[in-house]
Amino acid sequence: MTTYAIGDVQGCYDSLRRLLDKIQFDPNKDQLWFAGDLINRGPKSLETLRFIISLGDSAHSVLGNHECHFLASARGHKKAHRTDTFADILEAHDADQLIHWVRSLPFLHHDKTLGYTMIHAGLPAPWTLEDAKRYAKELEAAFQNDLFDPFLASMYGNKPTHWDNSLSGHARLRFIINCFTRMRFCDEQGHLEFKEKGSPADSPTHLIPWFEVPKRQTAQEKIVFGHWSTLGLNKQNNAFCLDSGCLWGGQLSAMTLDGTERIISLDCDASLEPY
Repeated sequence: MTTYAIGDVQGCYDSLRRLLDKIQFDPNKDQLWFAGDLINRGPKSLETLRFIISLGDSAHSVLGNHECHFLASARGHKKAHRTDTFADILEAHDADQLIHWVRSLPFLHHDKTLGYTMIHAGLPAPWTLEDAKRYAKELEAAFQNDLFDPFLASMYGNKPTHWDNSLSGHARLRFIINCFTRMRFCDEQGHLEFKEKGSPADSPTHLIPWFEVPKRQTAQEKIVFGHWSTLGLNKQNNAFCLDSGCLWGGQLSAMTLDGTERIISLDCDASLEPY
């Protein structure tokens, strides 16, 4: 049995199937971890979603920013963008069941035996792993109760930029979801910065990747994430970025979670031009 973590698929179904062929994935004994952004902007979001659902207990996924945007659009809180490619999901005969499945995904997946934690984007420096688990559960609960629609309507925004235990209401949930699904850079004080989306080498010197922030409480935890195609495949401070830009004509990558941390990648056809 081998467990593989896979970076952002974003509806690039054909590339995903080719990668699974390359690693000789066997759903009867192997496990897949998907680091969020399963759908959207690639050509086959519906096929990707149906396939991952069909894997049942052989696959574990977390919510990414594109799933959150999809849910906000599905519930009428956000207009679809020109580059969104989830209309086929919304028009499917079983759209309600597909939406429910996405809505039920967690924001964090942890396996104590393997010793890895998976999120989509990042974790702020003050949070311990136990904090992150607790705040993920808090957010997931909001997605399953009467807070869901009111929160989706106020989800978009960049503030607050730093954690405070006294945060409450939508501001608290917005900070939590921005960490799990959107963060890349922080300033020297650990405050979230959302304008910069490039590689660390091309970004202002006062900004640092979230996994380089001093005194990060999860620095000893092995964390797998995606979201950051301009960073690309990267291992630093026990943080493993697996978004290698399949959507843009880069690669789709998998990493073994067996201690060897072997990377298997394949080249992808570009579905969009980077911007």
